[in-house]
Amino acid sequence: MKRRIVVLGGGISGYGSAILAKKEGLDTFLSDSGQIAERFRRRLDEWQVPYEEGGHTEELILSATEVVKSPGIPDTAPIVRRIREKGIPVISEIEFAGRYLDGARTICITGSNGKTTTTSLIYKIMRDAGMNAALGGNIGESFAYSVATERYDWYVLELSSFQLDGMYRFRADIGVLTNITPDHLDRYDHSFDKYAASKMRIVQNQTSRDAFVYSADDQTVSRLTDAMSDTMRMRRLPFAAHTAIASGAGDAFCDGESFTAAVGDKSLTIDIDKMRIKGLHNTYNAMAAALATLAAGVDPESIRRSIYEFSPVEHRLEPCGVAGGVEYVNDSKATNVDSVWYALQSMTRPTVWIAGGTDKGNDYEPLKRFAREKVRALVCMGLDNDKLVREFTGVVPQVVSASSLDEAMRAAVSLALPGDTVLLSPACASFDLFRNYENRGEEFKEWVKRNLLEDDIRK
Repeated sequence: MKRRIVVLGGGISGYGSAILAKKEGLDTFLSDSGQIAERFRRRLDEWQVPYEEGGHTEELILSATEVVKSPGIPDTAPIVRRIREKGIPVISEIEFAGRYLDGARTICITGSNGKTTTTSLIYKIMRDAGMNAALGGNIGESFAYSVATERYDWYVLELSSFQLDGMYRFRADIGVLTNITPDHLDRYDHSFDKYAASKMRIVQNQTSRDAFVYSADDQTVSRLTDAMSDTMRMRRLPFAAHTAIASGAGDAFCDGESFTAAVGDKSLTIDIDKMRIKGLHNTYNAMAAALATLAAGVDPESIRRSIYEFSPVEHRLEPCGVAGGVEYVNDSKATNVDSVWYALQSMTRPTVWIAGGTDKGNDYEPLKRFAREKVRALVCMGLDNDKLVREFTGVVPQVVSASSLDEAMRAAVSLALPGDTVLLSPACASFDLFRNYENRGEEFKEWVKRNLLEDDIRK
């Protein structure tokens, strides 16, 4: 009897999984409770994949041999509960596509913060060095679709905790863990330990042939790595700026002005001032990328060139222009406290900080030191700003509440002085006013361009 694969969710993860299942000759069905985007629907039609949208038909789903669940669908969704009650295995796109790699290898990057920048930098290094590499997972093309339609030697995959949760036999040839800080705890019974355990799945199934790149400065990562050390057979490649490290397999250390990364007998040194991406968090990202690509066999000189050339990722401390002597920076991707900590830490000018949105149960205490030192004013942008206003009143000189982007931007412009930075770094999810963090960042950039930069040109 032919295996029946049901894919839940028709987004970028789901459509790729369904096409791969169809290509492999499996009885395939895709179900989405909402509407499937036109570009994905068109590809499903091209591959003649049966699908439904606007609701789930239980009898079609519960006849599955296995279900591939898109990462955005929580385990608490009624249809997922019904699937599990029936004893049907539920896996992620990563687990499914990993079965069909045909000898290709993977570099898998996870962490609460920095994973998009680190993934993008690793991908650039690999491509610049002439490696036949694809970008996928949480960014780029669907991993499963790339496996179905192309032939690559390497897959560089950004993995969220939700994607890791659905991985069982999958093995990362090179695993990268940037850090573990509180995020998405609503999906983990508000348990940081459960969330951290999910992130540590990046090392599961690794053997002595594999490598694990991780932050030795992150206390949670170090604690969990030490606790698991007896079972870890892979090459351990730590990076740090504050913790003394020494690994026979290799490591990276930053002394403030430069960092040196070494794996085996290959090494390189990077002058941090020459990097286009600034701040300690980006130094960590670059150290992780250097170790991962050294472990993949890339020439050190090629890695050095690519790191120096690499520009900031969109929506992550992205410069948007200067108007009236004020610099505008889009950090919309900073949806948790730890991301904002690094953003504020990197500020070198007096800052008007725009924050707010859908609070995830944030503890803002870690931000107050930098807020006192660097923030001239805080503009709270959201439908419910009470918590932010309460937490930062008395910490920064001025706290202003705004219920729309336009209101927030007008307040920020009026508060900023020549030589200041206006920083959008929300610490919150975007769903109260925007579709997602990308939409929030695009709206911010468009407002700056339309109301400030074009006005400067006309003057």
